[in-house]
Amino acid sequence: MKLEHLTNETFKEKIFNYETQKEWKFEGKIPAIVDFYADWCAPCKMIAPILEELKTEYGDKLDIYKVNTEEQRELASVFGIQSIPSLLFIPTDGQPQMAMGALPKETFRQAISEVLNVN
Repeated sequence: MKLEHLTNETFKEKIFNYETQKEWKFEGKIPAIVDFYADWCAPCKMIAPILEELKTEYGDKLDIYKVNTEEQRELASVFGIQSIPSLLFIPTDGQPQMAMGALPKETFRQAISEVLNVN
């Protein structure tokens, strides 16, 4: 299952419109993960199949998006992305949490359960 790639515009529609909102306001209906990555990044390539497996496993309970930091530099700078992969875990209510680095699948599952309340 291919994950949806977000541009600056689709990010503002589906996740958060940082141009009009000062406070965090999630635009989505279900919890989401946003993977900030680059094509040349080896750890990013390691987690790509894991994210696709998780999307298949969780289905309609969880959205998983990808943002190419090389193509979407403005978006990367809005979130202060310094290292990749950076993963933004977004619950439907409450503040998003950022995690850095290539996480093992079990850690993703734990974060999906604990941060996003998806089982």
